[in-house]
Amino acid sequence: MPSNEDSRPVAFRLAVVPGVVIDRWARTWAERLPHTALRLVPAEAAEATGLMPERADAALVRLPVDRDALHAIPLYTETTVVVVPRDHVLNAADELTLAELAEFGDPLLRPLDDVLPWAEEPATTVERPETTAAAVEWAAAGVGLLVVPQSLARLYHRRDLKYRTVTDAPASSVALAWPRDGHTDLVEEMIGIVRGRTANSTRGRAEQSRPPAPRRRGR
Repeated sequence: MPSNEDSRPVAFRLAVVPGVVIDRWARTWAERLPHTALRLVPAEAAEATGLMPERADAALVRLPVDRDALHAIPLYTETTVVVVPRDHVLNAADELTLAELAEFGDPLLRPLDDVLPWAEEPATTVERPETTAAAVEWAAAGVGLLVVPQSLARLYHRRDLKYRTVTDAPASSVALAWPRDGHTDLVEEMIGIVRGRTANSTRGRAEQSRPPAPRRRGR
């Protein structure tokens, strides 16, 4: 992490996996720690934990993670949806089950970067596109049905696709994770923000203990 020499801002590096929206947390960070930059590090779901501590101080990841190496605070569990062409008959239902998906005989698209914790292979033909983005293209072409967290369906939204909730599909949980030997004041600040603590109740001390940056002189 950069030092605070010469009153230069300290940066907190936060890795973020696809589908996680952090706008509200980023705004809160900017309000509470105006002299500490929040540097976002985009990361694929399978790679995010490996970025710590060299390239990131903490990460918003999808569970599970290695609890021997990392602390993790679960934040929320996503709704799982099926992505289908807009004119598909499945769009007539508001909610579906895996058994109902299998009844139609369409292959299930399980990309190689799938983030859902399937306990066993679904009872249908499975196709394995390389990425979720590619799987969305396959779904639009009518190759098969794509089951993903709702945030990824929104991330890769297309006008010719719709999605419906799958009530009994596995679900992906998002967590804030950081190295077990890397619990700093800035990590504590981020914990307070994602947990919804107020500025007065947060236990972090990073901003309170740092003197204000000097004003720049005009040229």
